[in-house]
Amino acid sequence: MKHSKVNTRRVKSSFIVELDNPPVNAISLTVREGLQQAIDRLSSQEGISRVILTGKGDVFAAGGDLKEFDSPPIEPHLPDLIEQIESSELPWIAAVNGTALGGGCELTLGCKYRIAVPNCQIGFPEVTLGVVPGSGGTQRLPRLAGIETAMELISTGRPVSATKALEVGLIDMISDDPLSTAIELSDSILSQAKNIAELPAPKTIHDRPEIPQSESIRFSNLMAPQKARELILASADTPLADGLKLERETFLELRASEQARSLRHIFFAERKAKAVRFGKTKAIEHVAVVGGGTMGSGIAYALLNSGYRTTVIETDSQTVDWAKSNVNRVIEASVKRNFISEADAINHHTQLMVGNDYTSISDASLVIEAVPEDMQIKKSVFETLEAHVADSAILASNTSYLDINEIASGLKEPSRVVGLHFFAPAHIMKLVEIIRGAASSQSALAAAFALARKLRKVPVLAGVCDGFIGNRILSRYREAADTLLMDGALPWDVDRAMVGFGYPMGPYEAQDLSGLDIAYANRRRQDATRDPSRRYIPIADRMVDNNRIGRKSGCGWYQYSASGEKQMDPQIEELIIAESKRAGISRVEYPQNEIRERLLGAMINEAADILQEGIAQSASDIDLVTVFGYGFPRWRGGLMHYADSIGIKQVLSKLEELQKEDPAVWKPSPVLHQCATKDLKLSDYQR
Repeated sequence: MKHSKVNTRRVKSSFIVELDNPPVNAISLTVREGLQQAIDRLSSQEGISRVILTGKGDVFAAGGDLKEFDSPPIEPHLPDLIEQIESSELPWIAAVNGTALGGGCELTLGCKYRIAVPNCQIGFPEVTLGVVPGSGGTQRLPRLAGIETAMELISTGRPVSATKALEVGLIDMISDDPLSTAIELSDSILSQAKNIAELPAPKTIHDRPEIPQSESIRFSNLMAPQKARELILASADTPLADGLKLERETFLELRASEQARSLRHIFFAERKAKAVRFGKTKAIEHVAVVGGGTMGSGIAYALLNSGYRTTVIETDSQTVDWAKSNVNRVIEASVKRNFISEADAINHHTQLMVGNDYTSISDASLVIEAVPEDMQIKKSVFETLEAHVADSAILASNTSYLDINEIASGLKEPSRVVGLHFFAPAHIMKLVEIIRGAASSQSALAAAFALARKLRKVPVLAGVCDGFIGNRILSRYREAADTLLMDGALPWDVDRAMVGFGYPMGPYEAQDLSGLDIAYANRRRQDATRDPSRRYIPIADRMVDNNRIGRKSGCGWYQYSASGEKQMDPQIEELIIAESKRAGISRVEYPQNEIRERLLGAMINEAADILQEGIAQSASDIDLVTVFGYGFPRWRGGLMHYADSIGIKQVLSKLEELQKEDPAVWKPSPVLHQCATKDLKLSDYQR
């Protein structure tokens, strides 16, 4: 029988209940209704000795349907269904045919026995969405596997493999065919199993484990991991029924929070970004990277890790050896950190070729240029590529700022040129901006998006302008921060304000990490076209002149010890105050909230202009860029979502106040005026 996304059938003396809600068997209202009907039908089934719960396809159940989270809960509720499964006179077996996450994993905990396929992932990702498990996870898992295991799985949100799940007791058996194994499982084995409700409460732990240190930064501002920890610890001295009730109340409270709404927003924005766009494309097998420096080697590793045959092209035998060592260093570091196995590393070396002969990439489907940010160098590379690769090959530039249209202008067929702006380190950072030039074809863009998806990146389409989406916002952020330095703040004041907002580090510590020389070179590129109506702050130029270029020189905005620890530097304070005095400025003191309002207002205003100009396609795309590329706190939903949450009228009012100080720099975007007048959110804005 099939009903409401749940199929049921009999095989021998087993009653099979199959979740059927593609693509991930999300536990929606219709699935819950189907489960309830399946449970209700059990009383009329004769000769049944067991019930087997499984999923259709290669996913068991990837959790609840997030689209329902903004509405009041509707019966039947998942906790009630799991209690009925757990208290059933017939034993339930979970035949975990694939990924089981969140509510899907909680369903398995309601069963008496759990069998999983070897390649499945099992876990509780709820904290990454701003909530805690709401259907028994924080109470049943500690009873089954202990408090430490529950803390590791639930408070970090990281899934585990079937092997690890078996080791910690989350499942009872691994099988290539869990459904058949469940059908044939002996009655004696099944009779010895116990429902979790029959197990004793977990032992109280005297040292009261904290959230793992590795997660402390990632979750430092989130409510859900700490709430999950409290619920897990409470399982030791709270009756199961009371613990389940407390868990459900906490889940519903967090589900309605601004943090959870923001995290759901990013979840859906990311899913939308990864959808197929611009049509299907031919399979890409061989990808070439021109330039084997830090960025090129990172891109090459990402390609190898995704199964591509990869060639890195350099200029001569000396730089070929240098590029090889760069890629090898990334591979070796990944093995040491257990990101890949030794076998994976050997395969990567097999799939990698590094040379200086362009004829070796004649069969490449796609080529990524990753040479220095110099227009003439890039144009020369593209002209060389045109002479050596197939006419059907896509040519991509990894430029961070430069004009894709100019790069393509010297080619016979500029339609095959796109931008693929990776973020450093390219093999770790999830964001890639895909730049659409004036001539970029649908097929070139389709190939770029397909590559990004295969690399497990978050692709965002951007138009052509200086800095595209992310670096253009970053430039305005830095400009506003530098103005604060000139007028009264110090680098550590600004950094402390933005870390307090939720950034992993402030703008000045971040500059020290990347190197002040990079931004310096970009400023020199802009000298001839700089708007004379905007203030130019020379403080960073003075620092570069004195070889204070960040961590790599041992000093930048901060002084760095041999161990890399940063310290405030009195010399920087003296330099800043001297520049203010030279400019005739009477310095003022800025409170932390004022620093935050100015910097966030500057970024929101710039982003609104980017939206109006069509450089970004939507406000949610800007949110993805700021979260995945620039450290904007994910739990605030991205820059534009944050602006919507505090109110566009409030943002506009602050900008109008600041405009009195500097009419050119703080002129509010027309988009903000339009949204405020029509009572729209930035997410609703249409060009």
